[in-house]
Amino acid sequence: MKAVRIHEFGGPEVLRYEDIPDPKPRQDQVLVRVKACALNHIDLWIRKGLPGVNLPRILGADIAGEIAEVGEYVTGLRLGQRVLLAPMYFCNHCAKCVAGLQNQCPEFTVLGNRVDGGNCELIAIPAVNVIPIPDDLDFNDAASLPLVFTTAWHMLVGRGAIRPGQTVLVLGAGSGVGIAAIQIAKLFHARVITTAGNETKLEKALALGADHGINHYHQKISDEVRKLTNKEGVDIVIEHVGVATWGESIKSLKPGGTLVTCGATTGFEANIDLRFLFSRQLSLLGSYMGTMSELHEVLGHVFAGRLKPVVDRVFPLNQLRAAHEYLEKSQMFGKVVLDCSH
Repeated sequence: MKAVRIHEFGGPEVLRYEDIPDPKPRQDQVLVRVKACALNHIDLWIRKGLPGVNLPRILGADIAGEIAEVGEYVTGLRLGQRVLLAPMYFCNHCAKCVAGLQNQCPEFTVLGNRVDGGNCELIAIPAVNVIPIPDDLDFNDAASLPLVFTTAWHMLVGRGAIRPGQTVLVLGAGSGVGIAAIQIAKLFHARVITTAGNETKLEKALALGADHGINHYHQKISDEVRKLTNKEGVDIVIEHVGVATWGESIKSLKPGGTLVTCGATTGFEANIDLRFLFSRQLSLLGSYMGTMSELHEVLGHVFAGRLKPVVDRVFPLNQLRAAHEYLEKSQMFGKVVLDCSH
């Protein structure tokens, strides 16, 4: 099959489009013909070099396609079925997995990190990862869903315990997590303030349901939040930018507010005045993707039309280098997706 692999860490030039042997599924696995695979920022971090990544490696966590082979021990799935894949690997037998806390499994990882992902034509995957999709859901749209919608749901619902009527600040309106978080917060009838670096992205965010937009290049986030909330601040901040916005995110919280972070695309050395933390009784919560039940829950809302995927641009598999270069510019609104079917 055709695949794109990295044999060393570095820039987009290390992505190598090549022929490799087809994967052989185990009897408890399903072989999926990949139709689409969405990119995430973790692809860039892995490509540049992360601890624990063995080479060569196929990147790509967000996968949609058709079932090409079903293992003997697998039930409930059939050849030709249209599916998306849970973007995670877990052991499925430890205490955490049995409790439904897959993202706390000692072996938990994102597809494409410590196990091969979907930047290829075929992938062998445990049956538990395989989720059928409606016939009217396009493969590119399906591939854009799993990681960011699960992450945003876990941040807002699982960790942030969002309640109707709260005010939520979502950083990075044009990102996959930002787009998902805006919609999920509105699903809970929250008031949503969001940020972006240009007016076009802000207009698209408002069209998705955000109530207010802040241009972070021309406006100070915390000052605008204070104006919009009558100096109160917000109940929840959805933070995944890191150093560039950390201070403003903290200042935007109301007393007793909660900041939930799932990433650090601009750097991970964040500082906080502990006096500010304890005197205002703030909560700082870490969030790492989500659980299988949260994935199924959020997909139920997508399949019912209450949440929608947003695809910015589609590249063919053999142009993955160009896709990485495009993602690194952070000019997109929505997901960058690979078409792996040609």
